[in-house]
Amino acid sequence: MNPRVLAYLGAIVLVLGLAAGTAWWLREEPEPAQGQILGGQVTGAEAAGDELPVPPFPPRIADDEQYDKCMTMIADDPEGAEAIATSWQAEGGGDAATHCQALAAIATGEPEAGAALLEDLAHGGKAQGVTRAVLLGQAAEARLMAEQAGPALKDASEALTITPDDPDLLIGRAIAYDTLNRANEAMDDLNQALLLDPSRGDALVRRAAVWRGLDKLAAARADIDRAIALDPDDAEALVERGIQRQRLGDLSGARQDWTHAQQVDPNSEAAELAAQNLTLLDSGPDRK
Repeated sequence: MNPRVLAYLGAIVLVLGLAAGTAWWLREEPEPAQGQILGGQVTGAEAAGDELPVPPFPPRIADDEQYDKCMTMIADDPEGAEAIATSWQAEGGGDAATHCQALAAIATGEPEAGAALLEDLAHGGKAQGVTRAVLLGQAAEARLMAEQAGPALKDASEALTITPDDPDLLIGRAIAYDTLNRANEAMDDLNQALLLDPSRGDALVRRAAVWRGLDKLAAARADIDRAIALDPDDAEALVERGIQRQRLGDLSGARQDWTHAQQVDPNSEAAELAAQNLTLLDSGPDRK
């Protein structure tokens, strides 16, 4: 399975209070202009790592052996899980079958279809309270994967009306805001997420990128230094610090960070972005 999908699935098992990964930015980076260092931010889903937690965690959609079997198949055999879920749904599997079908669709590269199923489940199924917020959070993640920041913002905002103090949802909504070039609102959500949990390195990396986009490099550097202090091998943080160093003319430091990012997480989106930036750095004068 595509490592990006595995990482995403690790993130979307959003157990409020038992947190899996965060939703970062799963949009594709645009092709850079000649000599332009890529400044995009790797998303939370990618930051969640390559391991898929064995679902389901509470709150569960159902207490059902078939549900457990279907969900645990997603990591290694998403097509098989989707086939089981579709057949099960035809036999009256209800919300549990729909949930597995939605996540399997995302894992097979159809995040838009999966998001629509999750939204229907949140609005038309039996899910209430925190469970409904989880489904909407998962839908928001999938919308970001499909490069649909507007619907992702709507889903995350609705989920936050149910669980307003959930850092994962706040970070996910911040990503949607940032993608829509609404930096001030993204900053508000990131500030709140970090008030709730100051140890969230992913929020610090995202906020650093927003500061950088606002050309406030001192604030950006303060956040990225905190993130790297929390985890010196955080590939996303290393990519961001490299970008900041490049902006300040420290090309040797940028090269060091991007090389380190490749070494610590070679199959990640962060490593891919680092490799592209290293190629651009080697190709000639950088454009700041």
